[in-house]
Amino acid sequence: MQMPYAIRCAFYQLLLAALMLVAMLQLLYLSLLSGLHGQEEQDQYFEFFPPSPRSVDQVKAQLRTALASGGVLDASGDYRIYRSLLKTTMDPNDVILATHASVDNLLHLSGLLERWEGPMSVSVFAATKEEAQLATVLAYALSSHCPDMRSRVAMHLVCPSRYEAAVPDPREPGEFALLRSCQEVFDKLARVAQPGINYALGTNVSYPNNLLRNLAREGANYALVIDVDMVPSEGLWRGLRELLDQSRQWAGTALVVPAFEIRRARRMPVSKTELVQLYQVGEVRPFYYGLCTPCQAPTNYSRWVNLPEESLLRPSYVVPWQDPWEPFYVAGGKVPPFDERFRQYGFNRISQACELHMAGFNFEVLNEGFLVHKGFKEALKFHPQKEAENQRNKVLYRQFRQELKTKYPNSPRRC
Repeated sequence: MQMPYAIRCAFYQLLLAALMLVAMLQLLYLSLLSGLHGQEEQDQYFEFFPPSPRSVDQVKAQLRTALASGGVLDASGDYRIYRSLLKTTMDPNDVILATHASVDNLLHLSGLLERWEGPMSVSVFAATKEEAQLATVLAYALSSHCPDMRSRVAMHLVCPSRYEAAVPDPREPGEFALLRSCQEVFDKLARVAQPGINYALGTNVSYPNNLLRNLAREGANYALVIDVDMVPSEGLWRGLRELLDQSRQWAGTALVVPAFEIRRARRMPVSKTELVQLYQVGEVRPFYYGLCTPCQAPTNYSRWVNLPEESLLRPSYVVPWQDPWEPFYVAGGKVPPFDERFRQYGFNRISQACELHMAGFNFEVLNEGFLVHKGFKEALKFHPQKEAENQRNKVLYRQFRQELKTKYPNSPRRC
């Protein structure tokens, strides 16, 4: 009699466990349905009341840290510098794309983020107090909604020393308050900005291009310093990383990236093959071709376009530096800084290339990579004050070359 009783007990226990399992599965099912329904309601709610990005607190903390001290003055005392409005972790052996822009020209960052897959650093110049405030709001909006900006871009701010930037209220200015995506931020910037030439600001403030360049490349071992309205060839960052990771020591070598300009910027060439096709029909030409042909002529464009096609990026030929060549390049080691006395327009990049030559660097032109400037550069008429500053830079450049003889007394090279 005991065996049947034991079997019955085991049966009832098994049945009870099964019933409990069914009940738990029903509860889980109802919970999932409730969650899905709640998600639908949440989505409808956030359609009208967008949530704050998860990184808002970190972004605000970083902006507050960068802006709280009131910045530091540059060597001249004319400009106030705020480092690391946006901050990112960078591998010291990586290649940094360093650029600079007025606030209105920040919309070009979108194209750079698409083409350059590595870390970037941008120095922003705000000529007025209103622009300084807009720059902080843009830093807040871009880092909040653009994952690539958060992970790959460092941003610094420079403004005239008489102004101070402030931590932005995320509700102001109103046109940026309800943006929900990276594309919306760039679309809104395109509508409110008036992009143009960085040094043609329409103010009495000189654009401190060399200060901005030094700030953008600060702390980088290898940096490609370009203008913000230029676009690199696809895969250039990967190619440079692979090249620099090779056993050869690159200190003392400037790897030149040939620069071009395109008539219409609707579609930027991706590969060298596409670039050469546009070059042959006159839609692409050497950079500065209509403004200062000797400034880029030593690159030897006819030789470069006729090089055999290769899959790996490498130096293809050596070019001795000659005045007034101002190539775009990647170099490691003790790269001389840009002389910050040069402002506005004229001789600001030539002077640095000249010192690079005097310091013993050799220039080797890369075979596949390239840069393309959006639009043909043409001669411009400047405000008389800007033209006077250009003439001042010409005089300064003559003085600068004499200073290099003292700085590098044992160098056999001359500018």
